[in-house]
Amino acid sequence: MKIYRRYLAREVSGAILLVLLAFLSLFAFFDMLGEINNVGQGNYRLHHAFGFVLLRVPGRVYELMPIAVLIGTLYALSGLARHSEITVLRVSGLSSGALLRGLFLVAGLFAVATFLIGEYVAPPAERAANQLRLKERGRMVGQDLRSGLWVKDERDFINVRIVLPDTRLRGIRIYEFDESGQLKSVTEAEEGEYVVPDSWRLTDVVQTTLYAERAEVRKIPDLLWRSALNPDILAVLMVSPDRMSLRHLSAYTKHLADNRQTTNRYDIAFWKKVIYPLAAFVMVALALPFGGTHYRADGAGLKIFSGVMIGILFHMLNGLFSNLGAINSWSPVLSAVTPSVLFLLAATAMIWWVERR
Repeated sequence: MKIYRRYLAREVSGAILLVLLAFLSLFAFFDMLGEINNVGQGNYRLHHAFGFVLLRVPGRVYELMPIAVLIGTLYALSGLARHSEITVLRVSGLSSGALLRGLFLVAGLFAVATFLIGEYVAPPAERAANQLRLKERGRMVGQDLRSGLWVKDERDFINVRIVLPDTRLRGIRIYEFDESGQLKSVTEAEEGEYVVPDSWRLTDVVQTTLYAERAEVRKIPDLLWRSALNPDILAVLMVSPDRMSLRHLSAYTKHLADNRQTTNRYDIAFWKKVIYPLAAFVMVALALPFGGTHYRADGAGLKIFSGVMIGILFHMLNGLFSNLGAINSWSPVLSAVTPSVLFLLAATAMIWWVERR
């Protein structure tokens, strides 16, 4: 690697890590403030709140990485431009394309780090954080509906009133229908515990079987129930789609598709997960026209502020297109890739404009 590339990589990487650390400290502080209100509920104490905030750090790293790459690259390039180092490199024959390739090498490292954290570190850490808080506060996993969680499994409809943090179920009702859509039986159980590979052990079971002119009620102390519902699917309740791993997103989307349910929201989350690490390349391309030109020292603050605003806009557009795509049933790939493409086109236009000057 050429000397200037090593030097550029060191300066830019150091600035990105510094900005990322500053953002993480700020967000951890706000997360801690939010958790203070929960201290004292059940067994939830201050050290549990600290643990919760620490476990959320990998998710914050994944979420903030593109913004940190943008602002860190801006900061590093502004410093190089202020000390005329960019000018010296340009006079020595370094083109914007060569400078951009050097920045892309740095972006590639952070893109790989973003993918690895988002796929292997953040989802289990996020799940552990939620489990810690729920367990110590004596709370269960809440659902949007008052009646609890509803899941379709082939011809069965399953209602679970409470999902415990360890994925045990309480208050289970299984409505089984025949091929013609007629209700065949209703099974109620007090509690269910998963048994590998594909069954649940239900306890205190009351099973009502419906016939043409009568109903038969049986009480069963223990029943083994086979279902496609499993802890991996229930883990969706513990982690938002944006912070799930590709494996879990793929498995849950397949489950929904097999049961003829809408998968658009999870398809969009899947493709966002694939494309999001590539935002690092878009961010360094955006930083180049701002930071790669010489300004007076008092212009550096304006460039950093511009970077913050661009980063916030990128984050907002990502969320906006995801929601619009889910509401309007847009193509998942299009919904996920559009913000990055728009910003890449803007970066290309700005680099061309700077070169023309």
